[in-house]
Amino acid sequence: MWTGAWVLAAIAGMVNVVGLLGFEHQAISHLTGNTSLLGEALAAHDLAGVLHFALLIGAFVAGSTLSGFLIQDSTLQLGRRYGVALLLVSLLLFASVPLLQLNSAYGMYAAACACGLQNAMVSTYSGAVVRTTHVSGMFTDLGIFLGHALRGLPVDIRRLTLCLLVISGFLCGGILGTFAFHAFGYRALFFPAGLTAVVAISYGVYAFARGQAG
Repeated sequence: MWTGAWVLAAIAGMVNVVGLLGFEHQAISHLTGNTSLLGEALAAHDLAGVLHFALLIGAFVAGSTLSGFLIQDSTLQLGRRYGVALLLVSLLLFASVPLLQLNSAYGMYAAACACGLQNAMVSTYSGAVVRTTHVSGMFTDLGIFLGHALRGLPVDIRRLTLCLLVISGFLCGGILGTFAFHAFGYRALFFPAGLTAVVAISYGVYAFARGQAG
């Protein structure tokens, strides 16, 4: 679980930084800023902007919906269809590359759908809310833990460790994604797409070895 959380957060960090450095300079893996931009477009009566941001947000939600349909649970449990979900994430990221190279917003929608699918795969683990495509909640939890420590209250070390893993993974993914984008352009997304495929295959092998369906 710890390794998987770090890797998935790194994948999301890479995808998001490519969106920020790309032709639209917009976030892909989280919706806070895009929801604000949707509000701005609505206020300005910018119909093209409204449609774009609505589709971007809708693509993320569609990915989450697909995850809910495939996995049918919010708690990590070996045997769920995580391998299938991760392969779909990989395919969506691979598909986004040629579209983005054509400066097509559909590439962003494909990548956002992939992020929504990934983010929804595991909602809770050991009592902690797990979100691998954005880190606002993780920083919030980190602040809460620091506040508890200052008051001399007990701190849940497992949850604290999970927060630090996701934050560091997302940050490292952003660093790697930046170098990759400057070197390869949108082909940088082949790295997280391939890594996701490797994680999917590894999970399938692990689940099979444990006698569970992946």
